[in-house]
Amino acid sequence: MPRATTEKFSRAHQPAPKKKDSNQASGSNTNPIFNTARFGQHILKNPATAQKIVDAANLKPTDKVMEVGPGTGNLTVKILEKAKHVTAIEMDPRMAAEVIKRVQGTPEQRKLEVIIGDFVKVDIPYFEVCISNTPYQISSPLVFRLLSHRPLFRVAILMFQREFAMRLVARPGTALWSRLSANVQLYAKVDNIINVSRNDFRPPPQVESSVIRMVPIDPPPPVKFEEFDGLNRIIFSRPNKTIRGNFQAKGVMKMLEQNRSTWLSLQATPVDDDRSVSQMTDEIISELGHTESRASKMDIDDLLKLLAAFHEAGIHFS
Repeated sequence: MPRATTEKFSRAHQPAPKKKDSNQASGSNTNPIFNTARFGQHILKNPATAQKIVDAANLKPTDKVMEVGPGTGNLTVKILEKAKHVTAIEMDPRMAAEVIKRVQGTPEQRKLEVIIGDFVKVDIPYFEVCISNTPYQISSPLVFRLLSHRPLFRVAILMFQREFAMRLVARPGTALWSRLSANVQLYAKVDNIINVSRNDFRPPPQVESSVIRMVPIDPPPPVKFEEFDGLNRIIFSRPNKTIRGNFQAKGVMKMLEQNRSTWLSLQATPVDDDRSVSQMTDEIISELGHTESRASKMDIDDLLKLLAAFHEAGIHFS
């Protein structure tokens, strides 16, 4: 299943360029109270947008919600109005204190738990719904940690920088269809539901944002994530090149030969097949009709059939 591994994608939610003047400290590009730039966070300030995000979750009075990156609590207070309980995970202790302060002395106080720490590292509580204005540097780790969590949640409403969000929802044959798209869509249905202006944040990021809805496939497919991702790592290395060409890249055959050797050593009975992995790979690709196929146009079913054929031949990717 998915592991929370960081993907290099640092253009998201970065602060707007700073003005080079003596009044820079009081400018609109920094938060004078909270060190938002340190954690890649931008506070959602538009109440109408916050309400749309919460409404998109279709919360029930019995729901337990996990919120990642609550900031100063603009989303949190709206979630608390509808949910039974909210666990907010915040890395900045000062922001966490601000969230707690906002509900002190109100009926919502007993419904809120705040965990101070890095979402990638903390223990995740039981939850049915996740809502997040995601700090840019944990976009990919957040998605895959959610998808690997058990028991399955019902829905996640997640805000990302727009290019990352569009890669999540991309379809085969489109410019943004990628290894990320395929890996996520194997385990979840993902839709873009709200586009958010950079002006809805304080400080405003350099890019626009989008909110996606992610619903895990239940039951999840019986596919080992490391194997599916291992195949995709090869064929999406150059998605517009033929998959046969990508298998011929330096180091790929050596890795597959080593994996097959390990697999053969674990078999209870000897396998009578003296073909090279290179020959087997060419035959599998040809038999499936993918001699000229490119990853950029292959859908999830194509990828799963290809993976199954390799496994049947004793070729593994992790």
